[in-house]
Amino acid sequence: MSTQSPFGGRVGRAYPILPKGETVASFETYAEAQSAVDALAKAEFPVKELAIVGTDLTSVERITGKLTWGRAAGAGALSGAWFGTFLGLLFFIFAPTGASVGILISAVLIGAGFGMIFSVVSYSLNRRRRDFTSVGQVLATRYAIVAESAHVDRARSVLGVDAPAPEQPAANLPVENGGRPLSYGEATDAAKRAAAEAARASQTPARPRYGELAPAADTGDAASAAPQADTDGPEASTAAEPPAPER
Repeated sequence: MSTQSPFGGRVGRAYPILPKGETVASFETYAEAQSAVDALAKAEFPVKELAIVGTDLTSVERITGKLTWGRAAGAGALSGAWFGTFLGLLFFIFAPTGASVGILISAVLIGAGFGMIFSVVSYSLNRRRRDFTSVGQVLATRYAIVAESAHVDRARSVLGVDAPAPEQPAANLPVENGGRPLSYGEATDAAKRAAAEAARASQTPARPRYGELAPAADTGDAASAAPQADTDGPEASTAAEPPAPER
């Protein structure tokens, strides 16, 4: 089983960029991706070259129930009892006397009472704004295992998966790197640039402010649509000439 480092903040600052490499396999849940990494670790694969990348992150808050006075008091009493038990065990371990049992029971009861009071007061202040309990989490649509190009074939053979089908490039996205397949980080940057270009192309031109010249309109269609005089034949030339003055 893989475990997370207790120094998550320090480790996170050591890798400020996305991992470079190719996608070994893609899964719908994090548990499946974690199981695949565990299988590679058991096969003596250099797991330091791997990374689990989640795409399309979404914050989800699941409502677990309605918060009432009774539930608020019970939750506060339970949390306070655990804290009192911890303090009572410290006294019982470092001072093992006959009175330590009484101190332990008293610590549990005092902790439960203080926890209940604190929880009830907190609920009375926030019950009009939040009358429910919930659990928040961040989920991703897909979890991809990314590895260096030199280890991709071995990782796929251990997991028994085939290479993913290459994605069709967009019409306005040029081929980069001389036709070489883009890595995970390069493909992400190219997709962001394409999205930015599409957003700029879809924006309507700004109207000129007061005192600025408006952009010249295209007069090609207007000139072609204007009626042209028929200059063929003698009748057209006679109609164009003004009448002679009378003598």
